[in-house]
Amino acid sequence: MENILLIDDDESILILLNKLLEDFECELLNAENGRQGIQLTEQEHPDVVITDLAMPEVTGLDILKRAKEIDENIPVIIVTAQDAMASTITAIQHGAFDYISKPIDQDRFKLLVKRALESKRLQDKYSQAAKQTAAKLEDESILVGNTPEIKEIFKQIGMVSINRVTVLIQGESGTGKELVAKIIHTSGITKDYPFVAVNCSALSETLLESELFGHVKGAFTGAVRDKKGKFELAGDGTIFLDEISEISLNLQVKLLRVIQEKEFEKVGGEVPIPLKARIITSTNKDLVELVNNGKFREDLYYRLKVFTIQTPDLNTRRADIPQLVIHFLAKINRELHKNVNVVPYETMEILQDHNWIGNIRELENMLTQAVVLAKGNVLTKDYLILRKEGSTAPENELSSLNEIEKNHIKKVLELKGWNKTESAKILGIAKSTLYQKIEEYGIKKS
Repeated sequence: MENILLIDDDESILILLNKLLEDFECELLNAENGRQGIQLTEQEHPDVVITDLAMPEVTGLDILKRAKEIDENIPVIIVTAQDAMASTITAIQHGAFDYISKPIDQDRFKLLVKRALESKRLQDKYSQAAKQTAAKLEDESILVGNTPEIKEIFKQIGMVSINRVTVLIQGESGTGKELVAKIIHTSGITKDYPFVAVNCSALSETLLESELFGHVKGAFTGAVRDKKGKFELAGDGTIFLDEISEISLNLQVKLLRVIQEKEFEKVGGEVPIPLKARIITSTNKDLVELVNNGKFREDLYYRLKVFTIQTPDLNTRRADIPQLVIHFLAKINRELHKNVNVVPYETMEILQDHNWIGNIRELENMLTQAVVLAKGNVLTKDYLILRKEGSTAPENELSSLNEIEKNHIKKVLELKGWNKTESAKILGIAKSTLYQKIEEYGIKKS
């Protein structure tokens, strides 16, 4: 039988909590102060802990920390006064499952406990397996997947990493072109030398030329000293030119000469500098079409595509999504100091069925938002904020926490036909709070 530990130094609150949970098929354990609460936590290993926050000597925060030391999967619900919001935020930051304010909203309290018990069951069932898999995939510099498309890239990387031929990586935005370039660099003869990346679309022609080749003092206004360019800094390593299709025709001529002559000069300089680095370029555009339209030099195109790798879009390798989810959750948990490591089957089904316009980048950003929202260790479907078909929102931008909350509330309202009572239950907030959020965010029916 599951057990729930109730901790409060106010006897009337303990009586109320026991009354509210009498229909739950659980053993109810009671502690009249924080010290006794920690003792029972250590002895009984409860499935859920519900504790008052403000108690003398041993506080609810102390209990939360100790419970997480004993078993990180124990959901801890904090009972707090309305004027203790700062302490409540601290408790949430330390891993509290959720909180409920006094006077206690009875329906919300029961819903929270029910969710906490479900969360604990899922964590106990799946977390160990997820951790073992995540340990294998937590290295951020690996290409995750087992589909034929990914295995073909593994083979291509093996072929090209043992020499210095020029490589062109083509694929949609967000498919991991730079990651492939880095793996080529670290897998072969260039691994002990620098990897230097340049985003060609982020700089004007003049700045990009100086960035690539460097400049001498006085070459232009503001050039107060000599500067090494990326080609020189790369040394015997790799220079990665991202979005190569964005460089001007004038700079294309200069780059072509560098590749042909194996040397370059700084802007304003006259001394040739040998080119030692391997050049890897990438693009999300059709270079053949650009060549046919006179926007990209044909001779440069053939110089760049000595070896070509095509990165597949995520929709063609959906079987890799479960591995990618576990991989990204391991990374995101480290960055956000969270422990969301359980993904129920229905959540994974939604992720595999979604149309990933923004590819792997969109998946990672969506998971980041979901982890921010998640309470406890389970990534339920309610935390997913998926882009709708036809949306033009940039897939590479993360939203603010307020925007995440606004979108999530709107999603729940729409799913429930704007039934505010049902929506408030799903969101785990009081109906009055929901009205306040709707007004605060200006949420309206679509």
